[in-house]
Amino acid sequence: MRVCFYTLGCKVNLNETGALEQMFRSNGFTVAQEGEPADVFIVNSCTVTNFGDQKSRKWLRRKKRENPGAVTVLTGCYPQAFPEEAAQFTEADLVCGNGDRKAILDNVQKLLDGHERIVAITPHQRGEKFEELPVERFETHTRAFIKVEDGCNRQCAYCVIPRARGPVRSRDEASILAELRQLAAAGYREVVLSAISLPSYGLDTGTNLVELVERCAEVPGIERIRLGSLDPDMLTPEFITRLAAVDKLCPQFHLSLQSGCTATLRRMRRVYTAEQYAQVVDQIRAAYGERPVSFTTDCICGFPGETQADFEESCEFLKKIGFLKVHVFPYSRRSGTPAYDFPQQVHEREKQERSRVMNAQAEEIRREVLAAYVGTEDDVLLETPLSGTLFTGYTRLYIPVVVSAPGHKSGEIVHVRLGEYDGERVRAAIC
Repeated sequence: MRVCFYTLGCKVNLNETGALEQMFRSNGFTVAQEGEPADVFIVNSCTVTNFGDQKSRKWLRRKKRENPGAVTVLTGCYPQAFPEEAAQFTEADLVCGNGDRKAILDNVQKLLDGHERIVAITPHQRGEKFEELPVERFETHTRAFIKVEDGCNRQCAYCVIPRARGPVRSRDEASILAELRQLAAAGYREVVLSAISLPSYGLDTGTNLVELVERCAEVPGIERIRLGSLDPDMLTPEFITRLAAVDKLCPQFHLSLQSGCTATLRRMRRVYTAEQYAQVVDQIRAAYGERPVSFTTDCICGFPGETQADFEESCEFLKKIGFLKVHVFPYSRRSGTPAYDFPQQVHEREKQERSRVMNAQAEEIRREVLAAYVGTEDDVLLETPLSGTLFTGYTRLYIPVVVSAPGHKSGEIVHVRLGEYDGERVRAAIC
C-alpha cells in the first residue's frame, strides 16, 4: 500500500506529518511523493487563512478525481477549528482533527477494508494531555524538529489557532530527551524545538522552556539547538540571561512582532507594546555582549484600522531593530476570529501595496545586516547539495550561505568565512 501526504502550514504540522509517515511505514506502507500514484492521500491542513482551507479541499478533490478508488483523509487544524464545515466536505473519506492522530491508521485500514465514510473530530478539552508522536528520522531534512508543546492560551484578534489547537499542553521532558538522544544517534547535529506557543512550555507542568533548553544541551552529539517562534513579553531578564549562557543555543531569536505600531498591536490584542519589544531586543543583545546575535520576525500589513501613519511607524520600527529576516503578510480576514468583524477593514489593493513596500524595506535592512558580517567566521550546517561539492546551509545566526565543501556531506557542520550577499544567499568559503 502507498500513502501520499500533503502538508500545509507551520513546522509543527511538518513535524506531525513526519510522525504520521513513520507510523504508516512501520505498518507496511510506502510513502509516495507528490505526483505519484497512491492508495491513500492525506492532507495535514492549516487553517490560519481561508485560503489554506481552500488549498486542502482543492488538493483532495484533485486526488479523488485522479484516483477514484483511493482513500482520502482530511486532518489537522481545519477540521478541528471548523468541524461542521469540514464534515460536509464529502470528497474526504476520513475527516479528523488534531486529537488522537494515532487513530488515523486504524481508520484508514477500516476504509481500505470497505468501511463507510468516517468523521471523527474530538473537541479540545481543558486538562487534556499532550499526544506523543515521536519521530526518529526526517527523510528530507538535515536538521531535526522536535515538537515540545501544543495549544495556545492567548486570544489574539486575528488568530484562529487557539480554536484549532486547544489549550497549552507540554510534552514530558523525559520523552523529549529520549527522542533527542535517538536523533543524535541517527546523526542529527542540529535540533529545532517547535511548538504552537513555545515560550508557554511548562506552564501546565511546573517547568519552563529555559530548563528544557539547558537539559537538551546536555545530550551528547547534539551540537546546535534552535528555537521556534517566541513571544517577547514571555522572555524575562532571567530567562534571557540563562539562554545566553547555553553555548549550544543558536543566537538567533525569532521574536513574534506582527506590527511595529503600538496602536495596531492593541487592536490586535497583543500583550506588549513596540517599546517593550525593543527593550527585550536590547536585553538579549546586552546578555550576549560582544557575541553576535540575530533577530527574525513576522509582520502583518493592513490590519483593520491601520492608517498610513501606523504602517509607516511599523516600517520605521523594522529599521530600528535591524532584523535579519522579516516574513511580511498582508492581513488575511479570517472567519471565526474577532478581527473578521472589526470596522475600518483595509482594502485588498492597499494591503498588497503595503506588503510590497514593507518587503522591499525588509530586504534593504537584510542587506545592511548581512554586509556587517562580510569577513566574519561562523559554523554552517550543510544542507541541500547543489552539486558534488557545493552546498546550501545556515550559520548559527541563520544566515543562508552557499559553500564549496569537497569531501563533506549534508548534515555535517563546517567552519566558514562569510562573503558577499547575492540577493539569495551569502557566498562563503571553508576556513
